[in-house]
Amino acid sequence: MSLLVVGLSHRSAPVSVLERASLSADAKVKLLHDTLAAEPATEAAVLATCNRIELYADVDKFHAGVAELSTLLAQHSGVALEELTPYLYVHYEDRAVHHLFSVACGLDSMVVGEGQILGQIKDTLALGQELHTAGRLLNDLFQQALRVGKRAHSETGIDRAGQSLVTFGLEQLTAGREPVESWAAGKRALVIGAGSMSSLAAATLARVGVAEVVVANRTAERADRLVEILVASGTGVAARAVPMAGVADELTRVDVVVSCTGATGLVLTGDEIAAAVDGAVAEESAAAAAASDAAAAGPALDGLDPEVVARLAAVAAAGGRLADLGGARTISATVAAGDGCPVDVPAPATTAAGRAALTGVDATSLELHGTWADQGEAAAHRQPRKDTAAGTRGRADGAPVRLALLDLAMPRDIDAAAHRIPGVRLVDIESLAEASADAPMAADVDAVRGIVADEVAAFGAAQRAAHITPTVVALRAMAAEVVAMEVARLDGRLPELDQRQRAEVTQTVRRVVDKLLHAPTVRVKQLASEPGGAGYAEALRELFDLDPQTVASVSRADQDHDSGRAS
Repeated sequence: MSLLVVGLSHRSAPVSVLERASLSADAKVKLLHDTLAAEPATEAAVLATCNRIELYADVDKFHAGVAELSTLLAQHSGVALEELTPYLYVHYEDRAVHHLFSVACGLDSMVVGEGQILGQIKDTLALGQELHTAGRLLNDLFQQALRVGKRAHSETGIDRAGQSLVTFGLEQLTAGREPVESWAAGKRALVIGAGSMSSLAAATLARVGVAEVVVANRTAERADRLVEILVASGTGVAARAVPMAGVADELTRVDVVVSCTGATGLVLTGDEIAAAVDGAVAEESAAAAAASDAAAAGPALDGLDPEVVARLAAVAAAGGRLADLGGARTISATVAAGDGCPVDVPAPATTAAGRAALTGVDATSLELHGTWADQGEAAAHRQPRKDTAAGTRGRADGAPVRLALLDLAMPRDIDAAAHRIPGVRLVDIESLAEASADAPMAADVDAVRGIVADEVAAFGAAQRAAHITPTVVALRAMAAEVVAMEVARLDGRLPELDQRQRAEVTQTVRRVVDKLLHAPTVRVKQLASEPGGAGYAEALRELFDLDPQTVASVSRADQDHDSGRAS
């Protein structure tokens, strides 16, 4: 085994470099083909996620392999080699295995213990199998990595050491002021993209209690499918799909945006975000002005109680706007409990019941009640939910947050300048990396490290044992050929032997040869599985004068069989 991995991740490189070095789907395919075309590599696989890019290969020369793989990464990522080199790391043989197993268990993730990496490793293996760039070594390696990752999650509490990147991002949006479930309750969310990470984000938002999820994607069918899944999830979330052209309109009415697309440029610019926030602010200001005007005009209206009007104005100023008047309306269940109706009227569940409840109420009160109902509905659509009587969602500096943005894309989807817009809170991959850098390690991490160490040793032993197998097979093939030659010679010397006698002699000779070879071949496999045991195969070939071409042909046939089975 000459496994080599060259890569960079959030641990070795700044987000700005990772962002520029990201690989598109086409770039991955081209990188794999070019790696196999390079002289040092016989197998290749590329693991590319939002915070790592790693190229795995089976090479016959270490230094030449490092140089070639580094050059290929630079060529296909678009980052100059001299700029990329300081951030690259290299792992070889057992260290490379240890690295991948640690990655599979979530030990090397931005958020320790996250399980999404297993799906990304599975996709990496599937692509290598589809393109026939993954041979026996990489098939064995990645399949074992998946098993090790699943074992770590099933046998330990590594999941408690961290959360998924989505959940961790939502926690950062709350600024640690309240649980995610409390913060998310009743909010409206926009998810841009319908891939694996976006789907995970949408499902997480539904699980934590948002009222509505709007999905925007360039391919309408994928957005519609994600909406169907959300509706059928049993969470009770409302969901709908919109075209990408509708994102700007949705920004003015949602509270949370999560974006993770494969776009190479920005999906949301700072100007678009600022325009959406400014539009919402303008609506709120106009509503507050209208409410103040109504309060000021109250004493001049015949029969109108100034105190009631003042209460209505206060509610309108806090909620955002005054809608058209109407008497018989359903009170929105999402209106905060502290914003009480200025008219003492029950809030029934149906419109018909509402009309019955309002029977006998004077006309002025009916108008006030209807205005409050509309205002409450508008507040639910446009204002951050008030989870406590005293507080609203806020930035770290205490200013109210009108729009919370979570950018999980690499390269980024949302303009980094958005964090300077008043009323906007932006969390992206870079800020997540900073937030998780000093996250405490759970005790289960040590248990996972023990699992990784054991599995690396077992994998190395199995690979070293497999390395000597072609030599053992070639030895037994040579012994079988010697038996056949000697039996043919005996037939010439003793032609009077009948069929039964000839068979008995042949079987006896074969048993003698098998018994002579059994102990040495079993022992050499045991010795070869130990560190430094590769020399035993060479000794066996030398002692029995085995044909190197025969050994190589057995090895090639074995690899072709394994590759075909994996595909």
